[in-house]
Amino acid sequence: MNKITADWLKRATGVTLIELMVAMAIGAFLMVGAMTVFMHSRTSFRVNESISRLQENTRFVLDVIEPDIRMASYFGLTSRSSKISNDATPLDPVPAGLDVASDCGVNWTIDLAMEVDGSNNGYGWACAAFGAGAQPQADTLMIHRVSEDPIVALQADTMYLQTARFRDSQIFVGNAVPAGFVAATSQTHALMVSGYYVSQNSSLDTPGNPVPSLRMKTLQGGVAGSPQIIDQEILPGVEDFQVQFGVDTDPIGGVNRGSINRYVNPGDPIITVGDPAFLPDAQILAIRIWVRVRAERPENGYTDTADYIYADQNVPAFNDQIRRTVVSKTIYLRNARRGPV
Repeated sequence: MNKITADWLKRATGVTLIELMVAMAIGAFLMVGAMTVFMHSRTSFRVNESISRLQENTRFVLDVIEPDIRMASYFGLTSRSSKISNDATPLDPVPAGLDVASDCGVNWTIDLAMEVDGSNNGYGWACAAFGAGAQPQADTLMIHRVSEDPIVALQADTMYLQTARFRDSQIFVGNAVPAGFVAATSQTHALMVSGYYVSQNSSLDTPGNPVPSLRMKTLQGGVAGSPQIIDQEILPGVEDFQVQFGVDTDPIGGVNRGSINRYVNPGDPIITVGDPAFLPDAQILAIRIWVRVRAERPENGYTDTADYIYADQNVPAFNDQIRRTVVSKTIYLRNARRGPV
């Protein structure tokens, strides 16, 4: 073997053991770094996804409730609930032909004088809440109004309000307009009643893991000649729903009439007929709502250590792995009357 061949063989013998071990160490270090970046990116993605889902859910709740609240006390061609016949209070007998199946109280559906109403930190309706019952500390909110557009094709077993500008309007059921109303001077609107509350259960329940939900009692056409109140889920994951009313307490005709003086809880004495502190001139001009929404599932590595203070609530930290958020919005009633009712 000549010298040239020997030199070539020396150069072609490959790497030494030390060089191989150094290369493997560098490769392992780079692999660990890549896996760390991947895991951090995956965790960040999950956190961002959870936060985005919470924000999406809260926006959805507000988008559902806000139009209903804004249109509260809209009664078509009439602006006064006192000018509607066949409405009745809980102390009145149910008018003939206006029975409502599964109603949430005597004349709950047709007590149009209660354009907005609710309960504070409790569920006070006669109709059963969904599942195991309502959340004990959540508020309720009830809205009376009619459909924005007149109804042309009437349906049997459905409740309507025949509205007129220069005569009393009338609640009725069925596909025949009450006698005395003509199309030129009146309109037919579907009566709409919504009762919002929070249930302890939802469609996302799993064994041993109930998930609360925001739900709505609402009026729809029924069967056998009677409309009915049904219970619908709006969104699972809503843990709490709080309500306050923005009230104008200035006397009718006063300089400051038409502005909100204070926010009160549902059932506050100044808006409760029969209470010694009741203010006859008090008028609800706006509704402020709070919604506390939770994530659908626990999040590894996260602990909810926040205290939740809002409305009349002071909720200590849950110290669990479920992410939560609270949103609030003040909604002004477009049809609230500033003068005599």
